Amino acid sequence: MRVANRWLSVDPYMRGRMNDVKSYVPPFQLDAPMDGGAVGDVVESRDPNFAPGDQVFHMAGWRDEAVLPGSALNKLPQLGAPPQAFLANLGLTGATAYFGLFEAASAKEGDIVFVSAAAGAVGSAVVQIAKARGMTVIGSAGGPDKCEFVRSLGADAVIDYKAGPVVKALAEAAPKGIDVYFDNVGGEHLDAAFALARQNARFAICGMIDAYNSGEPMAFRYIMRVIAMRIRLQGFIYTDYLPKMGDFYRDMGGWVASGAVKDRDTIVDGLEQAPDAFLGLFRGANTGKMLVRL
Repeated sequence: MRVANRWLSVDPYMRGRMNDVKSYVPPFQLDAPMDGGAVGDVVESRDPNFAPGDQVFHMAGWRDEAVLPGSALNKLPQLGAPPQAFLANLGLTGATAYFGLFEAASAKEGDIVFVSAAAGAVGSAVVQIAKARGMTVIGSAGGPDKCEFVRSLGADAVIDYKAGPVVKALAEAAPKGIDVYFDNVGGEHLDAAFALARQNARFAICGMIDAYNSGEPMAFRYIMRVIAMRIRLQGFIYTDYLPKMGDFYRDMGGWVASGAVKDRDTIVDGLEQAPDAFLGLFRGANTGKMLVRL
């Protein structure tokens, strides 16, 4: 099939693919096209399962068009959502939040949940999903505007990590401690989560954007509490849970339809702007999901 791309996703995990090391996804190759998540329209098809006009998701983004076999494409589910939502709350972003919270961290109603990068794509989804399931949510974001956005999502408390030490702020926001930490940042945020973790706390380790470019080791001043508090740390990738995508579409589709979960996108126009959009992730230039519109 020939697919005309309409929306491209830029995501922090792509930074890891710029290192020539063995990981859960192969590194990018020099002198080869970039790739990444995209949604587009089928323009021509030699596969009877797809017809011109079908809207599809695939991983041959960072280009205007792609020629792909049917095995590399998925039709967008008919959930009444705009196509770009399948790169955000109804796609990789939302699925990462959903499975990280419920599978990796075993979060449940009544838990006190701490979310770093809560104004970002995954973090903002975690805040809303956790509230939809009856949890108390503390989010961390940088600056007054982003903190206000996180409050608008329903967070019970918000920490401005640019305003002072995260450990002190989290202690004030969660005087009883935390049951779940959803980690997008690492660094001082992870240290604060160790310091305030309650017994049998569960940490879903999704990303550590603080360390992606710095190369500096993390201090882990409070990591010894992992023993006394019986803390469980679980690293995960959303593709670990692909057999459960039906559950995700059922629950997230319902929350999106009811308004319990809302999208907030930062949109950059034009393929030539994709590198700047990607770099913007590490400057905190996005609120919600960063997308490139073609």
